[in-house]
Amino acid sequence: MTENIESQEDFRFGYVAIIGRPNVGKSTLLNQILGQKVSIVTAKPQTTRQKLAGIKTTEKGQVVYVDTPGIHHTAKRALNRYMNRVAKASFRDVDLVLFMVEAGNWSRQDEFVASALRSVDVPIVLVLNKVDLVPDKESLLTYIDEHFRDDDFDRIMMISAKKGSGVDELEKQVLKKLPFSRPFYDADQFTDRSERFLAAEMIREQLTLRLHQELPYALTVQIEEFKRKGKLLTIGAIIHVERESQKQITIGKNGAVLKQVGSGARIVLEELFGEKIFLRLWVKVSKDWSDSDRLIERFGYTD
Repeated sequence: MTENIESQEDFRFGYVAIIGRPNVGKSTLLNQILGQKVSIVTAKPQTTRQKLAGIKTTEKGQVVYVDTPGIHHTAKRALNRYMNRVAKASFRDVDLVLFMVEAGNWSRQDEFVASALRSVDVPIVLVLNKVDLVPDKESLLTYIDEHFRDDDFDRIMMISAKKGSGVDELEKQVLKKLPFSRPFYDADQFTDRSERFLAAEMIREQLTLRLHQELPYALTVQIEEFKRKGKLLTIGAIIHVERESQKQITIGKNGAVLKQVGSGARIVLEELFGEKIFLRLWVKVSKDWSDSDRLIERFGYTD
């Protein structure tokens, strides 16, 4: 496939930032486009914390989709400020921006993101997601007329990232707007992130799915061990929380919660890496880590 790609004069390549408020479906869209799980997805806002590039290569082009944290209207803690910096920095050095909003639901957070995008000098495609949840499709036209002007965006598209409807057409339109260029990445590469990063994210996803209320926002995962020996991949991870009480909840009675997290994460990781996984998890209290610039950098949150 690489030979075919390099010989095509009409091959396109470019970077596309997926921007929006928390929980509008940015990571779901990326996974749908790639046809595999790369970015973690939960029903809780602010699940995505770091920038992650998903690479989609076809015979016609190579698109680097940059999944970003949701932009927050208020960012009181160091971690939230970091997430805003990462998301806004993604506006730069891209060829196209996909501005995702939830169909029929315009919020103050959306307005904040829209304001941030006014300084962007690349084409912006407005992507209305979750259209499958809007029973009255005609109301979408009213919604568009009330909140958007045609000259604000290069194009307006409607999709369901979860079900995949409209995503193929979105990809076609994205490709048309990218410059002609040879590919930058190998044809079989699907992300710019390391295996250690992906392992930490999949473990954090399982924690977020199994823990309730605000606890998921008070924890992060750090990979301490990542070794292959024979047909076995051994992964050791530390789960950092901010309080002793949070540590007890994360472990659970007789270690029940941690066992569930480990079991779920192992299944996801074995599917992702295609290998047998031996997973070890520890929980450690790192007091107020999410409000410490030093600690968030130590745990891998770097601009």
